[in-house]
Amino acid sequence: MLDAIRWDADLIRRHDRPGPRYTSYPTAVQFHGEVGSFDLLHALRDSRKARRPLSLYVHVPFCANICYYCACNKVITKDRGRALPYLERLEQEIELVSRHLDQRQVVEQLHFGGGTPTFLSHDELRRLMEHIRKHFTLLDDDSGDYGIEIDPREADWSTMGLLRELGFNRVSLGVQDLDPDVQRAINRLQTLEQTRAIVDAAHALQFRSVNIDLIYGLPRQTPESFARTVAEVIALQPDRLSVFNYAHLPERFMPQRRINDNELPSPADKLAMLQGSIEQLTAAGYRYIGMDHFALPDDELAMAQEDGTLQRNFQGYTTHGHCDLIGLGVSAISQVGDLYSQNSSDLANYQQSLGNSQLATQRGLHCNDDDRIRRAVIQALICQFQLSFRDIEERFAIDFRSYFSAIWPQLQQLARDGLIELGEHGIDVRPAGRLLVRSLCMLFDHYLEQQNQQRFSRVI
Repeated sequence: MLDAIRWDADLIRRHDRPGPRYTSYPTAVQFHGEVGSFDLLHALRDSRKARRPLSLYVHVPFCANICYYCACNKVITKDRGRALPYLERLEQEIELVSRHLDQRQVVEQLHFGGGTPTFLSHDELRRLMEHIRKHFTLLDDDSGDYGIEIDPREADWSTMGLLRELGFNRVSLGVQDLDPDVQRAINRLQTLEQTRAIVDAAHALQFRSVNIDLIYGLPRQTPESFARTVAEVIALQPDRLSVFNYAHLPERFMPQRRINDNELPSPADKLAMLQGSIEQLTAAGYRYIGMDHFALPDDELAMAQEDGTLQRNFQGYTTHGHCDLIGLGVSAISQVGDLYSQNSSDLANYQQSLGNSQLATQRGLHCNDDDRIRRAVIQALICQFQLSFRDIEERFAIDFRSYFSAIWPQLQQLARDGLIELGEHGIDVRPAGRLLVRSLCMLFDHYLEQQNQQRFSRVI
């Protein structure tokens, strides 16, 4: 079975190391300032000529309260008036980008992330969606994947009703942990009742999918307390769950400096939390998709993995990897053809650029032939847990073993360790290796030796 995983503590100890999450290859660490708005406009015109379908990501950076663990690009403010100037610049960006696309390019996927998208008022959300519909072709039959991230403390039934009316059919809820003691340590007080109310609303309003995010490794967590959180979340019956490893990097993320290092669980306790949550979720019928993600068997991600169409991009696992991804808003990333581009991560710079009727593209990368080959290999391993050499050879006109001869001894070692089966025709990730698939992908990462791996979270 695709979802079969086997816990092997010895293998985890030997192969757990910091590494990228591979929402892209090359990763955003490789982006550079020689890519600008002209490159993006050129890529958009190519997309228009090819009439490729679209995936839109809209970044709303504002949060009313700071969560100490958070490493997202956000602006902490209780001044709701800051949303309107940002919204006006976002609308300008939508107009500028849409001029270079074709109305026949359908938006198959739409996602609002943050920050807290529901920081916007109901009128502002309505205004933003109307503007998007004016300039892009959205599906009106509820067949698109239109999702939004929700802080249950910032939403209620009326919010959920509005979102459904505006065309959203997927929601992702930040929960992290339900234990009050842990919540106090991370400055995120959120009751089970608040979360349940939003999940109940989503089910009643026939949202297609509900995802809940959890984090293990937070201060004051214990294996027993986290098991209680997982059990309570399973009882809510979400379609998908993400169980992330907390990466404590206070030298990079200032809010994390407010976390008491002495309250963080030990590495052994973190492993126990992960193992326990996997056992709980598997017993409840969830399938392990990969990279901290679980889904029910009838969820589209699980079905896409079964039929070999699952892909991965800056929005995580997706069934819309064939779409050109347009990122809108401060720090948002686009992937259009072989171009990656990212907007300025500084709110003032972003708003100033758009105020001057210029796109806010600040950095990016053009993929070369080697990038495309390695991206295809990593995508196959991280999404399907298997790789056919012939598929890569026919697609890119290479001899796989010769092309990757430098890492062949390391692949053979992973095979001896039991992480993979290395055969004449391909690679299969074994059940004991699926939790460690990032370590396998790192072998194919041409750039990794040049990077400081402390920029990344650990595999487990």
